[in-house]
Amino acid sequence: MRRTVIAGNWKMNMTPKKTAEFIKALAPMVSGKDKCDIVLCVPAIDIPAAVEAAKGTNIKIGAENVHFKASGAYTGEISAEMLVEAGVEYVVIGHSERRQYFGETDKTVNLRTLAALEAGLKAIVCVGETLEERELGYTETLLKYQTKMALTNVKEEQLKNVIVAYEPVWAIGTGVTATAEQADEGNGFVRAAIAEAFGNDAAESITVQYGGSMNDGNAAELLSKVNVDGGLIGGASLKTDKFTAIVDAANA
Repeated sequence: MRRTVIAGNWKMNMTPKKTAEFIKALAPMVSGKDKCDIVLCVPAIDIPAAVEAAKGTNIKIGAENVHFKASGAYTGEISAEMLVEAGVEYVVIGHSERRQYFGETDKTVNLRTLAALEAGLKAIVCVGETLEERELGYTETLLKYQTKMALTNVKEEQLKNVIVAYEPVWAIGTGVTATAEQADEGNGFVRAAIAEAFGNDAAESITVQYGGSMNDGNAAELLSKVNVDGGLIGGASLKTDKFTAIVDAANA
C-alpha cells in the first residue's frame, strides 16, 4: 500500500516567527488525520522554528534543498548531515525553480538525491516538462529520462525513502492546472520509469506526488487518480485553511 504524502513547499516565504505561528495554528486543524503524511518544507532559516513548533504534532518538517557534499568550501550551502541534526526528515530536490533559476541539472539532482538518502533523509525528487516540451510530444520520454537520471545509483533498499513529484512546469505558479487525467498520465510515466529501472514491485510501492497548482478546489479529484499518491503544494500550503482542506481530501 503506497503512502499518501501531502507536502507543502513554502519557497521563499514566511519568517521564523510566522513559521511558528502558522504551525501552531495548523496543528490542531490536522490532528488525527493519519491517512497521509503531512510535511512542510520550509526555508532553511525557518527550520529551527518549524521543528520546535511541530514537536508533539503529526506535522513533519522538510527542507527545500540540500548540497551533495558533506562539508567544504561551499559558501551558503547546507549539507544533509546539517539538516538531519536540525530535525529535518524530508528534502525537496530538483524543483523546477531550482532548475530554471539556479542552474540545477539532472546530474546535480542525482548527486543531491544520493547525499540525502545516504544521510537518512526522505527525498522528494521533482521532475517535469515545459509547455514547449509537452507540445512537441516529449512528455513521456522526458519524464522517464529525468526519473531514471535522478535515481541513478540509488540502492533498492533506499527506495522506501524516495518520493517522486511530477510537476509540469507549465502548471507551476501559473494558476493553470493539469487535468486530473494529465496528472495521472504524467505520474504513470514516472511509475513506468521506476518499473523499468527497479522492477514492478518497486514501482507499485513508491509514492508519486502531483505538484502543479494543486489546491483546495481540485485536490479531491486529483487524489482520486490511481497514480496520484499525494501532492507537493505551493501557494495553498501558505494558508492553514486551504492546506487543511487538501489534507482532508487525502483523508477522505
